[in-house]
Amino acid sequence: MKRLIISLITLLLFTTEKAAAQYYFYSDNYYETKFQFEVGASLGVMNCLTDVGGKLGFGGPFLKDLNIGNTKFQGGAYISATYNYAYALRFEYTSGEVSAYDSILKPVADNSDGRYQRNLSFRSSISEIALIAEFHPLFMFKDWAASDDAPPRFSPYLAVGVGHYHFNPQAEYNGQWYDLKPMHTEGEGWLPGRPEYKLDQYNIPVGIGVRYEASEAINVRFEIMDRFLFTDYLDDVSTTYIDPTLFQTHLSGQDAITASHLAIKDANTYSAISGYNATTGSIRGNPHNNDNYFTINLKVGIILGRDKID
Repeated sequence: MKRLIISLITLLLFTTEKAAAQYYFYSDNYYETKFQFEVGASLGVMNCLTDVGGKLGFGGPFLKDLNIGNTKFQGGAYISATYNYAYALRFEYTSGEVSAYDSILKPVADNSDGRYQRNLSFRSSISEIALIAEFHPLFMFKDWAASDDAPPRFSPYLAVGVGHYHFNPQAEYNGQWYDLKPMHTEGEGWLPGRPEYKLDQYNIPVGIGVRYEASEAINVRFEIMDRFLFTDYLDDVSTTYIDPTLFQTHLSGQDAITASHLAIKDANTYSAISGYNATTGSIRGNPHNNDNYFTINLKVGIILGRDKID
């Protein structure tokens, strides 16, 4: 009898502890757990800020120089683990494309500071994997499990992480697209102080979002994520024009001719029209600001690990 009483007390304490520690504030059908796991997919758009394209004048910082018309669709998938709704760690894959072209400046050609006349363009696919931490302030500073208040279904959050991405800038010449890195358009790897850039690099994703608990099994997120890059060559444009004879010295045959045209788009013609200077050593890009790309996403996640009440 004594053993039975002890067993019943122990079971009661354990059940009470579990009930106090586990709750679900949208339904009485599920126990909540400290950790939740989620798998999901994202769909949205991608754009970039580089030396190519832009708006009126010489351009400005961040969104001031953004061309909305270059926005393209992108998508991805992710898995994540969340602790107490407050902190999350997410592993994510994103795939998309970015592009820009100076000819977009035609309506403001006379006030584009020569960028329209420069006539450069590029496109690049983007493949990225990232590990991202989320911080949800509404749940970081209040214990909703111990409160009589109903926790909010909406939760704004901050996100920061580290990513690894692959890119490959290309440009069109005579109806054909060419990879730009092998063309050494600015003498990367040939001239002192201009090392070749790598097509696989790290970045720092930083963003904001809001999570909405739609049901016991599904949440929906809206998220804006920017990537800080450690390169100015996302568009293969960074510094000054090189001596065109270097293409003939380092490349052979048709490659030398193609590289010269991709590096200097009919510079003599433009120079005659607008005074654009594409001579050796003149400005081709701005090396003082690295490029970046960003995404705007709608995410849908499926929650795993919640215990249904019998």
